Amino acid sequence: MIGQLAALRRYARSLARDGDDAEDLVHDALVRAYERKQTFKTGGNLKNWLLSIVHNTYIDRLRQSRSQHARLTAAAQLTEINDRTDPDHAVRLRQLQNAFFVLPDEQRDALHLVAIEGLSYQQAAESLGIPVGTLMSRISRAREKLRALEQSEKDVRRNSHLKIIGGGKDDTD
Repeated sequence: MIGQLAALRRYARSLARDGDDAEDLVHDALVRAYERKQTFKTGGNLKNWLLSIVHNTYIDRLRQSRSQHARLTAAAQLTEINDRTDPDHAVRLRQLQNAFFVLPDEQRDALHLVAIEGLSYQQAAESLGIPVGTLMSRISRAREKLRALEQSEKDVRRNSHLKIIGGGKDDTD
């Protein structure tokens, strides 16, 4: 496999068009190749086999990215529908959405699959290709970060130095 790294990197670079993404792609493809080494046919062309794994890994990433984009677009459209109903609810929903999008991708993906899509921890972990413990850790950190953002928002509202003027019975204006 070591002798094939240069070709894998070149191909990954042409697919991803970014050096860092290409390195990640090669890494993920090599992990897949190792996990599925029993599917390699003895006497087969190792280079072709590895390049096809790089290609399939890239396609899987592309599909996952498009799927995530579609989910985010659908969530945004839902928010727009709710914006037209209750202004207070719409503001709160917008704040929650903004806080959700601030989360790191790994945490947001894990939380989305469990909290929004309703997948079990096991199903979500399988979907993301990570151990269940890692998924639980990401969800825990995401929820903790959302709670911290919520608390800081409450603190800002509580410590506001703005005064409401006018509209009271004692006003002489």
